[in-house]
Amino acid sequence: MALFERLRKSLQGVRERWSGGISSLFSRSDLDESFWENLEELLVCGDVGVDLAVSMCETLRSLARKNGIRTAEALHAGFVSLVVQQLMEVPLMGTPLAGEGKMKVVLVIGVNGSGKTTSIGKIGAQLSEQGAKVLFAAADTFRAAAIEQLQVWGERTGIRVIAQQKGSDPAAVAFDAVRAGRAMGADFVLIDTAGRLHSKHNLMEELKKVYTVLSREISGEQLEVLLVLDAVTGQNGLAQAEIFGHAMPLNGVVLTKYDSTAKGGIILAIASKLKVPVRYIGVGEGVSDLRPFSPEEFVHALLGNEHTEG
Repeated sequence: MALFERLRKSLQGVRERWSGGISSLFSRSDLDESFWENLEELLVCGDVGVDLAVSMCETLRSLARKNGIRTAEALHAGFVSLVVQQLMEVPLMGTPLAGEGKMKVVLVIGVNGSGKTTSIGKIGAQLSEQGAKVLFAAADTFRAAAIEQLQVWGERTGIRVIAQQKGSDPAAVAFDAVRAGRAMGADFVLIDTAGRLHSKHNLMEELKKVYTVLSREISGEQLEVLLVLDAVTGQNGLAQAEIFGHAMPLNGVVLTKYDSTAKGGIILAIASKLKVPVRYIGVGEGVSDLRPFSPEEFVHALLGNEHTEG
């Protein structure tokens, strides 16, 4: 219960800014045509996306007709269940990184300012606390500050950092990290990469090179690509994700700064459009505030239904 209450508290701002309007609509409206228009508008404005908003409203209409539901308030539980269903339709939704007895190499990608290095530090700290052997790789060689930031995380967590000087070949750093990981018996190798605009072809080609080098060095089940998205960017983040997804297969999303967004529906849009699981969601500054994502826990904390698990 304590974990759920902490999540609920951290989502309070999003509840007020986005889901508060939806919850108010269900609690105060009649189940008439204006209700459906308002619900669709709230979902679209909340970054759910037009197609998914229309589809969700149609599903709820059918549910109301089938079960003889006559009030919006009585339909609210159906809405919550539908949101959970949307999130769980994606394979592995909510599954944290799993080593499964083999060294897992995680390539972390995304645009500038999305929070890649900080996310790596937090994930590494959590895995280390769980008893895993973790190695960091500073393959963002364009900025000395990025290398230094990851080294600070390494010092803070006691995790070794593989790094070369600024301007080195990122693929070479990644290659060295895999070799070092094998030598030390690492469970996880987390590789930081340079933040890059998804529209810059040459930078995307360089990222593909890193992925290709890793693919040659380790088996497919050992390699995982995590895309870090800033929740505040909303639909623009989805456009970024689609470009990155064309460059290489994505295995999961780390959604940062969710506690700062006014459009909480972005998490539904990710599940619907990208078909990629959200692995972690950021709801604060602390290490424990980057949480492995659980659809049921998240939805109940965000939408305010009773929840007693955890």
